[in-house]
Amino acid sequence: MTFQFFFEGDFVASFDSLYKRTPSLFYLETIEPTEVLAIKREDFFCLIERNPLSRQQYEEKLIDRFHTYQQLFLSHIRNTPQQRYEELLKEYPNIIQRVPQHYIASFLGITPVSLSRIRNRR
Repeated sequence: MTFQFFFEGDFVASFDSLYKRTPSLFYLETIEPTEVLAIKREDFFCLIERNPLSRQQYEEKLIDRFHTYQQLFLSHIRNTPQQRYEELLKEYPNIIQRVPQHYIASFLGITPVSLSRIRNRR
């Protein structure tokens, strides 16, 4: 199941792992060549404790992430797959060129065949 896409410059972490020190319930998969920068948990917390700008940036990223999760949750409840697809294209216009169709279908909660039908209607 594809829950979310991340692109250049995005930050990603498992909140359960970071704050509760439990194994993540999800994993990340790259579909393009990727450069990943990692930081140890202790070093991260030292950084945001000692550097107000880093803390502010972290808090802004958290707020953005929670907003995104809220929008995704509500979209899956109230919108049709067609509407979710349109939202995805609006948010990420180049996603069709970068992400295989089966990942997009999984993200939308539909089959690749259903996604193909939606795309043909456009």
